Amino acid sequence: MNEKIVCLSKPEPSEPVSFRANIGLSGQTLEQLHKKGKQYGVENILPFRMNNIVVAQWVNLKCRYGCSQYMANWSCPPATPDLAEVKTIFSEYSTALLLVGNQNRNDFYKDSNRNRTDQVKYWKGTVSLERMLFLKGYDKAIGLVSGACSLCKKCAYPDACRFPMEKRPTVESFYIDLVGTLKNLGIDTKVALELHETFKYYSIILLD
Repeated sequence: MNEKIVCLSKPEPSEPVSFRANIGLSGQTLEQLHKKGKQYGVENILPFRMNNIVVAQWVNLKCRYGCSQYMANWSCPPATPDLAEVKTIFSEYSTALLLVGNQNRNDFYKDSNRNRTDQVKYWKGTVSLERMLFLKGYDKAIGLVSGACSLCKKCAYPDACRFPMEKRPTVESFYIDLVGTLKNLGIDTKVALELHETFKYYSIILLD
């Protein structure tokens, strides 16, 4: 897969994009993010406007029913904000980054040590890029990570988190319809049905 860095297009006058750092999001910064992200398996970084994010109450149903991490993980509901709070948080941002990575092996769906190692690596990559942005002046940057936190083999929830500095909510815990959001960004995606197919990771960093 060819490396790809997509720069934030110049906003229309009716759609101002404000950066608290007052430095914009330069190609150089994206290059640095991409270089660091590659160390953690992040292949693509796409800046986009917050109005492309689709939020829906039904996403929470997927967390409540059919997911073993509900009421069992600090990165998942009900430990994360409710829909009303999420909408308020999103209203305070205008720009975000989509981080894309993938696995391509036939045991991606299994609960194995190898999968957990990859998941932790990608998780730490999102947090690392968030911190890099913070140090560059984007003080509002916060990551929403792909998949439930796997920093611990078994989460301490409801007891205190063992890694509070790296604790982050998942994309889905913020009621984000990921497929709908990707469609808004012109990205086609599908469920990996065959073992040989590539499994995609999608994380989001709320930027400014």
